[in-house]
This record gives sequence, structure tokens and C-alpha cells, in this order.
Amino acid sequence: MKILARIFLPVALLITAACSKDETKPYDHPFFHIHVSNEDTVFVRFNRKDTVNYNVYYSGKLQFEPMDVKYEVVAGNGLQQGRDYQLINTSDTLRFVQGMFERPVRIAWKESPLDPSKNNSLTIRILRNSKNYTIGLPGPDKLQSSLVIIKN
Repeated sequence: MKILARIFLPVALLITAACSKDETKPYDHPFFHIHVSNEDTVFVRFNRKDTVNYNVYYSGKLQFEPMDVKYEVVAGNGLQQGRDYQLINTSDTLRFVQGMFERPVRIAWKESPLDPSKNNSLTIRILRNSKNYTIGLPGPDKLQSSLVIIKN
């Protein structure tokens, strides 16, 4: 019995000493980001002919008020809307209503020849949001604040 008490008492003291009233708070930093399979640069073929959803994601707690995210689509000098692609969204703002954690920027790709000497990229860039949450992954690099789509 004394052996059991000698083992149990120090273990119990270690367990109670390890517990703290000042436990670490869980990481809670809401942000918006855009990616495809966790990549912020993707490629599409010049002969692709379909519509693709490029999702902007909200990472944070459930919100009960709508949140608006403003974005822009910037084409390189080798791509032209109507010839190479068509932006389906009619607004440059995405509305995240209660329970929504992703919203699409829809692009219809069109088959057309490319000039390889030009910039054949399309960039979807998140500009701001109505809650002033972080744009891109938290951290100094702001990764996934934009998505570069290269047509090749």
C-alpha cells in the first residue's frame, strides 16, 4: 500500500500542477481566402470549354449577419474576355449569408489560340470585406489572397 501511495501521490501532483486556470484560448482569427486544392496558382488548357467555380472561402465562426466580399478579375495582356473566357458573375461582390462558408467566382472558359509571348493569366484578387476580416491566410505573406489562373 505504501508503494502505491508513493507512486500515486507524485503522479497526482504532476497532473494537478499541469492543469492551469489560464488555459490557452483556441485560435480564432476569421479570414477570407481563395484557392484550388490549396494552391494559389492553377493551369487551364487553351482548348478548355466549360464553366468552373473558383471559390472564395470564409474561415471563421458562423456569422448571423451577411458579409460582403469585394473582388476583382484582372486579365493579362494575352487574354480577352469574350474570346478566351467569360466572367459569369454579374457583380464584383460576393455575399456570404448565414451558414455560407464559400461563394463562387464563375468563369466560362472558351477555346482559342494563345500567343505564348504574352501574359496568358487571369487573376482573381480579394480586395476587401464588410467585416474587415483578414484577406488571405493569416500571416505576413497573405497567401491565398489571390488566385492566378494560367491558360496554356
